[in-house]
Amino acid sequence: MTPPPRRLVIGCGYLGLRTARRWLAAGDRVWGMTRSVTRAAELAAAGIEPIVADVTKPDTIRDLPDVATMFWAVGFDRSAGTTHHDVHVSGLARAIDSLPGRPRIILSSSTGVWGNDDGAVVTEATPATPTREAGKVLLEAEAMLHSLAPGRGTALRFAGLYGPDRLPRLDDLKAGRPIAADPESWLNLIHVDDAANIVCTVSAAASPRPLYVVSDGVPVRRRDWYAHLAKRSGSPPPTWDPSAPRTRGADKRIDPSLLFSDMPIALAYPDSFRGLDAILQ
Repeated sequence: MTPPPRRLVIGCGYLGLRTARRWLAAGDRVWGMTRSVTRAAELAAAGIEPIVADVTKPDTIRDLPDVATMFWAVGFDRSAGTTHHDVHVSGLARAIDSLPGRPRIILSSSTGVWGNDDGAVVTEATPATPTREAGKVLLEAEAMLHSLAPGRGTALRFAGLYGPDRLPRLDDLKAGRPIAADPESWLNLIHVDDAANIVCTVSAAASPRPLYVVSDGVPVRRRDWYAHLAKRSGSPPPTWDPSAPRTRGADKRIDPSLLFSDMPIALAYPDSFRGLDAILQ
């Protein structure tokens, strides 16, 4: 019998863990890297083979398995005493150099690499002009991925992830606190389960492109989305802080047409209103 595909997920958080579980459910052999001994035990209980290591500490990155795919889904922990560059550039380079063979590498990046686009439509061809440190570092990480693993790396620039236990600003709404954003600006989202499915689909593709932007393709006005969230969650109607600076690149419309034309993807949640209803029904 043909042995099952072998996968490695580095960073088993909100998206990484769901991706690992999808691969496991498909019969793949899956390893998960985490810094936490407690999380390692949870991974093992789920059937995921744990690796306890820290990508910012070279002596812990050793004896990595020979896999077909590595998914980099490392989040940034402000309490760890490291920088974005330590994690997403130096750490990613360290992991790539430590992997045996020539695996496909999927990088979880962000639409935050684009600055404030004043409502413009954004595609893979739109020049990236990040205004924040995290976006600048992710753009550097993407360039490094394609330098160290030419032809084997795909960066997925995810819009905002939402799903069970992660609904943006819900605590603010419940508490009646004003939302520090322009209510007329655009919000781009992707349900975490659809995001995990996209990672798995791209990993299985014969020749994925080096870059895709990822969202559900239905941008919504913040005013409309938070009003719907407030109604469905039994919260007071949203209020807004009109003095909030628009410096976080939060007003653009993500167009994922290239991804959906290249890949056989059917979203479980084609827009965030339906996704929100499914979570709060």
